[in-house]
Amino acid sequence: MEINILLVDDSAFMRQILKEKMAEIDGLNVIATARNSQEAFQKIKQFNPDLITLDIEMPGMNGLETLKVIKASCDIPVMMMSSLSGKEITIEALEAGAIDFIEKPADIRNQGESFKKQIEFVMKQFFNRTQEMTAPRINDEGSIQAKSRPNAVRALVIGASTGGPRALLQVMKNLPEGINVPIFIVQHMPKGFTASFAQRMDAVSPVKVTEAYDGMPVEGGKAYVAPGDYHMTVKNRRIQLSQADKIHGVRPAVAHLFSSAAESYGSRLIGVVLTGMGKDGTEGLKKIKTNGGYTFAQDKESSLGFGMLGNAIQNTVIDEVVNLEELTDALNQVLGGRK
Repeated sequence: MEINILLVDDSAFMRQILKEKMAEIDGLNVIATARNSQEAFQKIKQFNPDLITLDIEMPGMNGLETLKVIKASCDIPVMMMSSLSGKEITIEALEAGAIDFIEKPADIRNQGESFKKQIEFVMKQFFNRTQEMTAPRINDEGSIQAKSRPNAVRALVIGASTGGPRALLQVMKNLPEGINVPIFIVQHMPKGFTASFAQRMDAVSPVKVTEAYDGMPVEGGKAYVAPGDYHMTVKNRRIQLSQADKIHGVRPAVAHLFSSAAESYGSRLIGVVLTGMGKDGTEGLKKIKTNGGYTFAQDKESSLGFGMLGNAIQNTVIDEVVNLEELTDALNQVLGGRK
């Protein structure tokens, strides 16, 4: 399958670099380029691409504003090209409907090969999306055995990837006030962006949300976000960070967090896996189930990517599959608090 891509970037140099790197990746075809939003709108009508890569920082109408116009007029997936200087806008773009983002390296001349690998990793996940969303599952939602929801929860762990920021914001925004359990979150996101994402969640959530640091004490009623490029685990009511090898190509990994939390909280742990491509999380969910905890998965219909979810369901490590709105109601029920 060949993916036809429209590149939108105000820098001629960056357009050329992107075009060259994507040409080296099987399955990618840069069908057209644009230097600003107006050109982009014209090229979308002219070429009808399968995917749009959109620069965050452009003169005139910036990437976020351009994204909103695109999403209002068509359903073509948009992937942001971002830098640390535009990290706040990047988070807003994910909230506004961008499927993901790729971080531009600070030194493109000397980091070109690693940049290409990043493009390939993210894009190949996109390639697999159609198959992940439509492939039949050996164990689908209907075959999951009914199990009573717990009523004495000590902690909540949440893992997400592609599409996760929007889903997480909805979940965190709708939590009831007065929750007294800690919440631990892994969202696949590069270093430097997770702090801004934590701040965005903190702004809408009734609980305090913060990016975790190594040795940080765990308190009830607070949410801890794994920083980009660090695995996060919990032990003896403290956060532990490490740069151990990536799992399924990602760091932080959902699997590490879930496994450690299962050991710390046992049968009084809730595990939630949200939208995301790839396979991360299944082993951690298995550990939660083995230790008597309860697990939720977001359903296919409300997910942008179903890879992580489908893999978990197929491996029978999910107790309940629910859509995003039902999930917030379920968490309110098991966590208590005041709504």
